[in-house]
Amino acid sequence: MSRDTQFVLNHLTELEELAEEVLTVKQQIVDLDKKRNQNREAIRALQNKKKKTTQEGDKKTNQKEWVCFGNTFMKLPQSKTQDMLQEDQNSLDQEIDKLHNELRPKVSRLRELEGLPEAKGFDLKSLTKEEAMAIHR
Repeated sequence: MSRDTQFVLNHLTELEELAEEVLTVKQQIVDLDKKRNQNREAIRALQNKKKKTTQEGDKKTNQKEWVCFGNTFMKLPQSKTQDMLQEDQNSLDQEIDKLHNELRPKVSRLRELEGLPEAKGFDLKSLTKEEAMAIHR
């Protein structure tokens, strides 16, 4: 095999591997986002149920809810269930942010290998809560 052919083959192999990594990370983000939305729905349903029972004057202080963990259903106190869902929500947010941060350099490298110009504004990062508060003051 000639040197030029080997170079092209290596370039295409690297390009294909990087494209596969980008697609894998994007799919992970989609899957985690679906789970995050399901958690958000569950948290909201628990909050609405809690409001409804307090409005009706229900005196049950230790209400329990059915929760599914994999293939197992358990009945747990409503407050503990809501806390667990909120913790899971926070960890999902962190994982999605981490994947987004990993994705940026991979996409930049992929565009570079494809010979495309840099995506403008792609490396922008959102404001933190403190920065947003400082702007609104």
